[in-house]
Amino acid sequence: MQFDRKELSNDSLVSIYKSLLLPRMIEEKMLVLLRQGKISKWFSGIGQEAIAVGATMALRPDEWIMPLHRNLGVFTSRNMPLSKLFMQWQGNKEGYSKGRERSFHFGSKEHHICGMISHLGPQLAIADGVALAYKLKKENKVSLAFTGDGGTSEGDFHEALNTAAVWDLPVIFIIENNGYGLSTPVNEQYRCGSLVDKAKGYGMEGVRIDGNNILEVYDTIKGVREYCIKNQKPYLIECMTFRMRGHEEASGTKYVPKELFEEWGARDPLKNYERWLIEEKVINEINIAELRNETKDHIEAELKLGSNAKPLVVDTEEELGDIYAGLSPSAKGELFADVTPGIHHPEKRFVDGIKEALHQSMQKHPNLILMGQDIAAYGGAFKITEGFVNEFGKERVRNTPLCESAIVGAALGLSLEGYKSMMEMQFADFATVGFNQIINNLAKIHYRWGQNADVVIRMPTGGGVGAGPFHSQSNEAWFVHTPGLKVVYPSTPMDAKGLLIAAINDPNPVLYFEHKALYRSISGLVPEEYYEIEIGKARLVSDGDDISIVTYGAGVHWAMDYAKNHPDISLYILDLRSLLPLDYDAIRAAVAATGKVLLLHEDTLTGGIGGDIAAWIAEHCFDLLDGPVMRCASLDSPIPFNLELEKNFMAYSRLGEMIDKLMSY
Repeated sequence: MQFDRKELSNDSLVSIYKSLLLPRMIEEKMLVLLRQGKISKWFSGIGQEAIAVGATMALRPDEWIMPLHRNLGVFTSRNMPLSKLFMQWQGNKEGYSKGRERSFHFGSKEHHICGMISHLGPQLAIADGVALAYKLKKENKVSLAFTGDGGTSEGDFHEALNTAAVWDLPVIFIIENNGYGLSTPVNEQYRCGSLVDKAKGYGMEGVRIDGNNILEVYDTIKGVREYCIKNQKPYLIECMTFRMRGHEEASGTKYVPKELFEEWGARDPLKNYERWLIEEKVINEINIAELRNETKDHIEAELKLGSNAKPLVVDTEEELGDIYAGLSPSAKGELFADVTPGIHHPEKRFVDGIKEALHQSMQKHPNLILMGQDIAAYGGAFKITEGFVNEFGKERVRNTPLCESAIVGAALGLSLEGYKSMMEMQFADFATVGFNQIINNLAKIHYRWGQNADVVIRMPTGGGVGAGPFHSQSNEAWFVHTPGLKVVYPSTPMDAKGLLIAAINDPNPVLYFEHKALYRSISGLVPEEYYEIEIGKARLVSDGDDISIVTYGAGVHWAMDYAKNHPDISLYILDLRSLLPLDYDAIRAAVAATGKVLLLHEDTLTGGIGGDIAAWIAEHCFDLLDGPVMRCASLDSPIPFNLELEKNFMAYSRLGEMIDKLMSY
């Protein structure tokens, strides 16, 4: 192993040595504690520390890094207090995640480290979003994301690299190629000669280096950083290395040929660098012994501090309270909660309410970025953002490649740097290919380590337009099941505008469902002012005495049409407007009004939100009921293309039958 000090002073070389030594000695201590049962799990990076340490030292302290579970050197090189890291690994409340996360699945905004989730690929797209923020701010910074050889097989790797290349983002992607994805060797993982060869396919530069040579890693990434900033381009680095322990300690290493341990043991990053420093007379063996003793004493002292943390006391109220980030007082104070219709309000279509909300929000928030397929010059599939790019520019109204997962991840990355973003999911059906980012990254990040995700995803949804199984699904229930998300579903032009403004102002991830069939078929009064409709508050559509219909979206109009055509039946109609959170007070009032409740939604019956609401009513409002809680929903089948089949599928085709059935009680 050849080391080249270049311009580095002796003090700098020793500083690098200390940074390399610290994670190694921490790991050795952790393995002892693991055997003693004092920590539950450990993912060892012994043998490949030079990559994390070298990369972190080559960056500025305020540049975001997206590490994985074998990158202890990132955390230590950012000078995170060891005592608090120990608390984190022991699951203590005084750690970085209040005991809610394991090992390295946490982040720290103070240290510009974004915590990973177990799905390895999503980190790369978050780095895209951070780099985009740097680019928009015209800051000379880069973001850096790690992945492993196994992670390069994931779709997120392709999407993130492609997006970074298309958008010319200053982001560094590092592949830690340690030969195995858990037990799967690289010859079963890819067929290209070298993973860095993939860079050419994305139109970016790349280099393959010795990941065990700390000076080579440091110098390469320092130079690549300068390249990315100067040229505003991404870069791919493949670092060849080897882990000397199992994927995690319980998995062992029996699947690895013994000769590989001998080969890579001779290339140990710490021992070789240490030997070179002695040969160059930068330090001597006495200095080494002293540094090791100092490091050991430091670790033991910090471990003692960490071990003195108070026992965790479970607080259910706090657990539920930390799911969402709170609105700032200024955001609350600037807006009013609702709007009373008046003759001075013009009548507009549902689609106009959405467009107006976006337009006024873009004016209100200079840090709001719109992203989606074809939303710029084309104006989006439904022409909602038509003309926006001319007014706000391509930087803020961004066409995206066809890669939903990467764009959701980029939206989260933007949020790390204080941006708001709206992503248009061209059809709600396509959320499946961004599902992981939504469910596991956006939704959980505030609960996990206090970082909010200021992201709105618009979800054109629903049937009635003959678009078939992949453009007409009602999939809101998938997301209502996920704590940390907010889910809104307007039914009127006024609510379409007010709820979207509220969603954009909310610092939490909001899925905004907009029914395609309502876009140009429904009109109503829409105030021209900039206003919010409070998320989590239902709307009483009409009072009634016979049956309470609890519904949302297109179901509101189905219920209103039925009431209009059946004046002999007095219907109490409640529009939920928000599905997560639900307005339970309004639901209880609806039950009390008539004693008979019909839950109506376009989603399929099984697993639809109506089942949860029915269960809640049975548990909390049983004494108010005069009949069984009933559900009217669409068939438990995919939504068909043929219009006659689609009509039969829809819940509306059975609404009259269900009302008659409930009236008979």
